[in-house]
Amino acid sequence: MNKFTLLVSIIVFSFFSSCNKLTGTKIIRLGHGLSTSHSVHMGMVHFGEKLEELSNGKFKVQIYPSQQLGTERQCVELLQIGSLDMTKVSASILENFAPSIKVFGIPYMFRDKTHCFSVLDGPIGKELLNGTEQFWLKGLGYYDSGSRSFYTIDKPLEGPNDLDGLKIRVMESQTAIDMVKSLGGSPTPISWGELYTALQQGVVDGAENNPPSFYLSRHYEVCKYYILDEHTTVPDVILMSTHLWNSLNDQEQEWIQKAIDLSITEQRRLWLESERESLEAVQSAGVQVSYPDKTLFSEKSKSVLEEYQKDPGLKIFIDKIKNTQ
Repeated sequence: MNKFTLLVSIIVFSFFSSCNKLTGTKIIRLGHGLSTSHSVHMGMVHFGEKLEELSNGKFKVQIYPSQQLGTERQCVELLQIGSLDMTKVSASILENFAPSIKVFGIPYMFRDKTHCFSVLDGPIGKELLNGTEQFWLKGLGYYDSGSRSFYTIDKPLEGPNDLDGLKIRVMESQTAIDMVKSLGGSPTPISWGELYTALQQGVVDGAENNPPSFYLSRHYEVCKYYILDEHTTVPDVILMSTHLWNSLNDQEQEWIQKAIDLSITEQRRLWLESERESLEAVQSAGVQVSYPDKTLFSEKSKSVLEEYQKDPGLKIFIDKIKNTQ
């Protein structure tokens, strides 16, 4: 974590600690990297409204979007030291802190959205969330983040072989790096906030993300080709610092979990609308959207699954997910 981010976090923490003492209201500070027009942000707003309602005003949620408090990784680090209360993080970033989360980044791990939600909302998802507590992170639930697909600047992709030699931006995630390598591309980790400029300047040839993020980031202004290969379905994870969670009583924890559960239902509804609207919008802006034979990508990326199955801890979760109906 850089010194500036740490300084900002300490100032913010001190300010709201003072406010809490003066008003008697508990302020929960939630930082994330997405814009206020994103369905994930709207889900968090819904969480705040429901928590205030359930607690009769005892809790209020203050949201800091658009990387105001740092990147996703920096926000997780702030949670670990207790200088931030909550964040939303992609499972691809969270895997750097909780290794079992890597299972979500394996290409074509889920058969479809129904299978994905059965895993996330069932015992497997809960077990993976519980596994983050040893890293000072309390997993509260999963927001829908759709499926990730490739978009490029200069030429369309018709199949995985067209990725050969292309520099593709990925998150700071080993599974994402391995996935792009398996398909012949050259993975290049770049922070989300710096990606638009990197695409504009040709630092990378393309990137990969879900339709709403592709649209709301305005990356479609630079990248005119979007192939919906849907190689990974990586959820967003809602986290709370264990420093805060463990300081709450049973009733307070119950209010927070219930408010999160209600926000998940709302966010997933908003996500479906956003996904449809985003695809329509980028096509209207001149983006060529294509629907490839996904089995070509699945077959070529199988080496990632085979490699991760060698890890006994990951193999347990891989097998459980495959056996989930």
